[in-house]
Amino acid sequence: QVQLVEFGGGPVEPGGYRRLSCAASGSIFRLYTMGWSRQAPGKQRELVAAMTSGGSANYADSVKGRFTISRDNAKNTVYLEMNSLKPEDTAVYYCNAVTGTNNYWGQGTQVTVSS
Repeated sequence: QVQLVEFGGGPVEPGGYRRLSCAASGSIFRLYTMGWSRQAPGKQRELVAAMTSGGSANYADSVKGRFTISRDNAKNTVYLEMNSLKPEDTAVYYCNAVTGTNNYWGQGTQVTVSS
């Protein structure tokens, strides 16, 4: 069982910056593939960014060049840095951990981009 807790959500103005953090339990965090997804009201959850245990990152086209995923294995933490935020980035952001055939999710953190 992997427990995930997200931090860092809140309101931000268009064009602004926000950094989300996700702390994970477990002694083999370094082996997990970690990801960030988001779900806006009335929409399906979509994958925003993911990073393998080897450090390879992938991004949704909608956030490429604006969002950066990173991880600190010593702290069992994955981050999502979000720049040039747009109103359409407003959503609940979830982190997830993939370990073998299991996929664990955090409780989510709300990001609201509005002036």
